[in-house]
Amino acid sequence: MRRAAQRIVEKLRLHGHEAFFAGGWVRDFLMRRKPTDIDIATSARPDEVLKLFPNALTVGAQFGVVSVRMYGRSYEVATFRKEGPYLDGRHPSHVAFAGPRQDALRRDFTVNGLFYDPVAARVIDYVRGKRDLQRRVLRAIGKPGERFEEDKLRMLRAVRFACSLGFEIHSDTWEAIRASAASILQVSWERIRDEVLKILTGPAPARGLDLLHESGLLTHILPEVEAMRGVEQPPEFHPEGDVFVHTRMALGLLRRPTPVLALGTLLHDVGKPPTFAVKERIRFDGHVEVGARMAEEICRRLRVSNEETAAVVDLVENHLRFMHVHEMRQSTLKRFLRKPNFADHLELHRVDCLSSHGSLETYRFCKAKLEELRNETLSPPRLLTGDDLIDLGYAPGPLFREILDAVEDKQLEHALSTREEAIEFVLANFPRPEAKAHT
Repeated sequence: MRRAAQRIVEKLRLHGHEAFFAGGWVRDFLMRRKPTDIDIATSARPDEVLKLFPNALTVGAQFGVVSVRMYGRSYEVATFRKEGPYLDGRHPSHVAFAGPRQDALRRDFTVNGLFYDPVAARVIDYVRGKRDLQRRVLRAIGKPGERFEEDKLRMLRAVRFACSLGFEIHSDTWEAIRASAASILQVSWERIRDEVLKILTGPAPARGLDLLHESGLLTHILPEVEAMRGVEQPPEFHPEGDVFVHTRMALGLLRRPTPVLALGTLLHDVGKPPTFAVKERIRFDGHVEVGARMAEEICRRLRVSNEETAAVVDLVENHLRFMHVHEMRQSTLKRFLRKPNFADHLELHRVDCLSSHGSLETYRFCKAKLEELRNETLSPPRLLTGDDLIDLGYAPGPLFREILDAVEDKQLEHALSTREEAIEFVLANFPRPEAKAHT
């Protein structure tokens, strides 16, 4: 990757243009982290880049960005630029091509404003980003209030970078975020969703949740999660503390979660605040059903896809079913274990337990059952279909589902294994209408 990017830089230099590696790659390289993409900043205008690389594509004409393909990989090559006033809290009113210093000064944080000359192997630092890297500080370039006024999303990006890099947010930058937190709602929900999911699936989601709360951002984008704070739980089941503390602990225990699992964990107890009641003890009657509805509403707000929304709601809806696995019929347990996203259910149950009472007995029971059933098909081919029931003289209707489910129950419990046995079971247990009339 680096060799290909350096070839692009060398070709630009050969034709009289300045060119450097820019942004996140430089930061990660200096931190000895494994870099991902390499972006290139140059004095060459887009038409000049296209002339040098005829197969390149213009991907951001208004910002002077061209995608150059080299050795089977694409690299963004952007012309040095400065930006006009931001009138919508997200996009500059105009862009003008400029030099490297002006380009660095228009970026968000000092640690992202560095350039690297791969030919001379030297860092170009106009914003004191190297100093902040050494001090592990995330600091806005220039006046923080102006940076966040330009692009409101930078407030969420600050939280994400602080968590992913393990940095402290500089006090001036932090106070500017707190002062501007309410304006985050000027950003599209799609962009908010992307940043929130990166925080939740990153290396420090519990800290991320704390920073979102302390900055004031959480109360605007996820007020239902903010409402968990101070909601007490019965100490005999939840010695860790309130619902918010439990949720942040659970998030921190996840192991490389998918966005669905991270969201499901964040929202698994979202129904507790509105169902809180004190009777013989603290109770949250119906919190699963209420939480599932709230989780769906939140996912819709965040513009989560229909498929992922259904999976998140399923996690919330079923997270207490583990309490009953020991008493489940064999067929019911197998249906539960065969859920397409059962690995997520099991992981949510693990962190739910560890962030409360601490017992993993039920988790281990399910793991053992999965191992025991490893060579068994938990979704065997159906012995009967609706057409078979019609042939047997049953009229289509709600009874069909009851009959077919009963047959599958017996099949999963190894009481039926052939079509003939299934027909015999149905005729013995579900008399046909004409049989009832005759008797």
